[in-house]
Amino acid sequence: MSMGSARPVLLALRALKLGDLLVAVPALRGLRAAFPEHRIVLAAPGWLEEVLPLVGGVNELLPTPGLEAPIPWNGPVDVAVNLHGAGPQSHRRLDALSPRHRIGHEAPGWPGPSWEEGLHERERWVRLLAWHGLRADAGDFRLGVPVADPPVHGATLVHVGAAHGSRMWPADRFAAVAAQLSRAGHDVRVTGGSGDRERAETIAAAAGLPASCVAAGRWSLSEFASALSAASLVITADTSAAHFASAYGIPSVVLFGPAAPEQWGPPGDGPHIVLTDATRRRGDAFAEDPDPALLAVLPGHVLDAVDRLRLPTS
Repeated sequence: MSMGSARPVLLALRALKLGDLLVAVPALRGLRAAFPEHRIVLAAPGWLEEVLPLVGGVNELLPTPGLEAPIPWNGPVDVAVNLHGAGPQSHRRLDALSPRHRIGHEAPGWPGPSWEEGLHERERWVRLLAWHGLRADAGDFRLGVPVADPPVHGATLVHVGAAHGSRMWPADRFAAVAAQLSRAGHDVRVTGGSGDRERAETIAAAAGLPASCVAAGRWSLSEFASALSAASLVITADTSAAHFASAYGIPSVVLFGPAAPEQWGPPGDGPHIVLTDATRRRGDAFAEDPDPALLAVLPGHVLDAVDRLRLPTS
């Protein structure tokens, strides 16, 4: 697809998940500032379009579910930006568009910095732009205010979903935390994606919460973002919910398993507490069972962390 426009096109590839989009916000803002006359097209999964207005500066989302097929763009591309990775497949997909200019990590035909392991993802893409002479600020990750009214205000969101089993904290532990927080006066809502509905219902029932407290599978993506922006506390594994909490400055307790918080965690200057045990980390993001670093976190650790956040009392 291409959109008729006299403006030159900058096409940025990041055909990944929601959390991956959120950590790329500083880089996208830097591109907007560096190319004010360009039409910025983000090649990413189509379901992310609901949250694109929160990022700002991106003119269009080009539905691109992954790298298995060519990027569906037929028009000219002035600047191609590889925010997807540094492998040959992502570079080849962008090369096929015959861009006039390329911004990416070092590869054949692509001048750029070498890929460096261990960087925080926000820093990684800001570093990429800096190598190419473009300014961006890794601290510029805040999102815009959602247009949709929050489905709930001031709730404690216990986010029980994750893309892979390696990040699935046991249901009975989530239930223990949710039950204790509810007894302490928190308005607990159990969140997740549509595929997490049954798990969320099981957790809510075990916590003694009514079915009305289950939001998994009921809220749209924009409603989910809006609820997070208006929450009082977020408890989640390393998922998009954690990145939203960071983006809106909402107090959060984030449980890490296979990924390192040094690469994917919340900013150190915010009201966020990370729980994990790096000495036990297996690091297999696609494993079906929870990472040992995640299993090292117990309900008591989470509740202690909530106490340390010193949330305001109503």
